[in-house]
Amino acid sequence: MTSLINPIALTLCVLVAALVCFVAEWLPVDLTALAITVVLILLGLVTPEEGISGFGNSATITVMAMFILSAGIARTGVIQVIRNFLIQWGGKNISQQILVMGLIVGPITAFINNTAVVAVFLPIIEDWCKKQRISPSKLLIPLSYATVLGGMITVIGTSTNVLASGISSKLGYGEFSLFQFTGLGLITFTVGLTYLAFAAPRLLPNRKAPESSLSQDYSLRDYVSEVVVTPRSNLIGQTLRLSEIQRKFDIDVLELIRDGAHFPQPLADKLLAAGDILLVRGSREDLLKIREERGLDMLPDVKFGQGPSGEESLEAELSSGEEKIAEVLILSNSRLTGSTLKDLRFRQRYNATVLAIRRGSEVLRERLGKVPLRFGDLLLVQGPRESFLGLQTSRELLVLEQRDVESLRQNKAWIALAIIVGVIVVSAFDWMPILVASLTGVILMVITGCLKPGELYGAVRWDIIFLLAGLIPLGIAMDKSGTTKWLADQLLLAGGHLSGFWILTLFYLATTLLTEILSNNATVVLMIPIAVEVAKSLSLNPYAFMFAVTFAASNSYMTPIGYQTNTMVYGPGGYKFLDFTRIGAPLNLLLTILTPLLISWLYGL
Repeated sequence: MTSLINPIALTLCVLVAALVCFVAEWLPVDLTALAITVVLILLGLVTPEEGISGFGNSATITVMAMFILSAGIARTGVIQVIRNFLIQWGGKNISQQILVMGLIVGPITAFINNTAVVAVFLPIIEDWCKKQRISPSKLLIPLSYATVLGGMITVIGTSTNVLASGISSKLGYGEFSLFQFTGLGLITFTVGLTYLAFAAPRLLPNRKAPESSLSQDYSLRDYVSEVVVTPRSNLIGQTLRLSEIQRKFDIDVLELIRDGAHFPQPLADKLLAAGDILLVRGSREDLLKIREERGLDMLPDVKFGQGPSGEESLEAELSSGEEKIAEVLILSNSRLTGSTLKDLRFRQRYNATVLAIRRGSEVLRERLGKVPLRFGDLLLVQGPRESFLGLQTSRELLVLEQRDVESLRQNKAWIALAIIVGVIVVSAFDWMPILVASLTGVILMVITGCLKPGELYGAVRWDIIFLLAGLIPLGIAMDKSGTTKWLADQLLLAGGHLSGFWILTLFYLATTLLTEILSNNATVVLMIPIAVEVAKSLSLNPYAFMFAVTFAASNSYMTPIGYQTNTMVYGPGGYKFLDFTRIGAPLNLLLTILTPLLISWLYGL
């Protein structure tokens, strides 16, 4: 009895500790998953070979290949070409715009990673909203939700689906076919998009005024000023680097104006002279200190004026000549997350200055160099125009403006599209396993020049790969120790009087709640084996339970952190946390009622 109880108790302890780590976010989720693997090996719950088996798992490799195929589509401009349909058919009505947008992005995300689709469409939607004089907050949450709904149309639509397919195979039920649950996915997508088209215009507020400029959105006049070097200043004859005023006073010098001539970055080694005007980012308190210590005088608002016109002229000043100002989004695979601007030497690395950081509706303006950066942070960046070309090519940052289609490999677009269609066809007809078809597609992307060999590694979301590889051993440990069966037995005791349909609904609801605090991949690893064990015990259809868990794991609409695409639109939309709950909770409830009914009808219990 002891030999049976101890492994279950140990596994439950590891499971509880893992849940606490995920919720508390003490470590990034991928590192947490790897830490779980190490603990499982040290406790003897899995062998070292089982502990690293996740890295060679077919689901992990398939997900990696799909990231690369998605990058091939994005780099050749296939998705950008589709924006013309949005412009042509979007119209003026917000409900119509959401429907058209959803009908464009939904089918794409059935086959392409949805974070890649959102990354491409974010600047397109923002630019379109400005031209149509619509607040982007009306459309960006629907953009995220539409890609999540669209990802459930096929097995390759999300990494969660691929992982669920791999778990199904491990449990002895075989991998899901490409269109295994397409009927269910199409219905939930249609219902969800219809709900968004009618509810979003009413439930989502105007967080950003459609006619507002960047300077108004960020209130630039409050912390961007002009100062003049007076004849009594001790900065005369010094360079900015030697004076160290940018380090000591938490200010950034954006531009130097001398005798009407504008000198942009880099300015660190330029000698200062009496009468020089410096355009600086800094608080009034720091500027007052500089005036006293360094002999600089703040100029009155003669150049920028007052009110909206003043904001516009300020933005024009920051974007004059070779200078430019734009918003830059930190992506989920960015090495910038967890670091500060000072640690990264951001100004030196990108030859650009961060003026402010937006997190949802919150704008950070002071001590920016000491703020740890997060995925989804929106940086307001100013610098030379050529610096933004470097930012646009970065795999870790997304400049929120439309890329010139000419800068993409347009001549390869049809080749990339043909490769994706080929992968879909051979997988759909079972001519090749999805793993083999997707890897073949990766090789063809490189051979045909759609992707360069060096771009393969940057295309992969390594945090997701390490998360999957780290979680798979947890599933092995739960199975070997008997923990899965023990948990299933406890659930049967608690809900033994319920019918099969209500137990299916209970699993859907539990998974939906769990995925709001855990990653959707972690939820699938935990819940599918338990759901299958319960289905077997009650002689119910295990596929129905696997589909319920798979769909519920991606049914994450109530928070900006529940799904990565939600986090991506959080800052650009200027949303508050509860905006997601206001529009997402009814959608969660609707799908919780509808999906188990559809599963029972389409696949039987």
